[in-house]
Amino acid sequence: MTRLDHDPRPKGPNMTATPSPSDPTETPALADLGDEDRALLNAVQWDFPLVPRPFAVLADRLGLTEPDVRERVARVKESGVLRQLSAIFDTRALGYTSALIAAKLDPDEIDTGAAAINSHPGVSHNYKRNHPYNLWYTVAVPPGEDFDAHLDVLHRASGATVTRKLPTLQLYKIGVKLDMTGQAAANAKAEVLEHERPERRPDMVAPTLSDIEVATIRVAQEDLPLVERPFDAYGESIGISGDDVLGHLESFRTRKLMRRFAAVMNHRSAGFKANAMGVWAVAADRLDEVGPQMAGFAAVSHCYRRPTYDDWPYTVFTMIHARSARECEAVVEAIRDECGVDDYALLWSVKEYKKVRVRYFTPDWDAWTATHLAPA
Repeated sequence: MTRLDHDPRPKGPNMTATPSPSDPTETPALADLGDEDRALLNAVQWDFPLVPRPFAVLADRLGLTEPDVRERVARVKESGVLRQLSAIFDTRALGYTSALIAAKLDPDEIDTGAAAINSHPGVSHNYKRNHPYNLWYTVAVPPGEDFDAHLDVLHRASGATVTRKLPTLQLYKIGVKLDMTGQAAANAKAEVLEHERPERRPDMVAPTLSDIEVATIRVAQEDLPLVERPFDAYGESIGISGDDVLGHLESFRTRKLMRRFAAVMNHRSAGFKANAMGVWAVAADRLDEVGPQMAGFAAVSHCYRRPTYDDWPYTVFTMIHARSARECEAVVEAIRDECGVDDYALLWSVKEYKKVRVRYFTPDWDAWTATHLAPA
């Protein structure tokens, strides 16, 4: 059994005492945000309208003017609270292969190893965590390419002694929605929406996409222009109308290639300074019950079933973002109490090496493959 202590950090068989964010005070950028700004940030994360004039729709919802909405969005982007506003595509549905990777590196060499990992265009997240498996990253590989060949290159380049592949076996929830109002309790629940539990089978084949659909994906993964008719601006860059762009985006959503169109926040700048991964040894006969139950906690942004190894017994992974380490601990305790799973560990993000969106159908992939996987 792994337990949570409160002085100073969680400890247990699989946890070490490690500093993690615990200061609940707001960043300067957050301190300048009023209630209307916070409501707007929730709106652009949760339900961004796919219409010709989306900022006008948001203005009507919030009782603001359209120019005011665009100005406020620009301001929170400039402050670093909001990273990007764009389409969020489903990696596997587009035919890419992806997995979470856990690696053991010499602590003195981890920064160098992480830099080698980061050079891969499919690495979107890379964190140092307080565990013998001290480097955790996600990597995606384009359709038709050998995932294990890519991973073997990364294993060798990083200098890892052990590299574990932890693909998604079942997805219970995926969707970061940070409550900017600060009203949610540790045990707060939220309905898991359809786009937060998309079908992500390991054997998904690459869809057939036209040239203009690929072009639309390329432009829609870029930051949305803060103009009156932003989808027209997308269209101009690829030679189609804004209505055509919206039609393709709706098609991507219907075909479950795109999960949603939404804002991505900078967690730390947004006040969510603690990032913890709760991993749970859930018995096989309880997975169908417990997985969705854990996903139902509002503070859980990602919830997956993943494979186990001799030295890794944890079947369910829950990602938690909170304003402080104490809040993360409270959420984990609420999950433990409700689900009745006592064998778990809480891994803290000690250092962020990379956090970006995977960019699909770009030339970066060809360049990396030519350099690292070219035939001898």
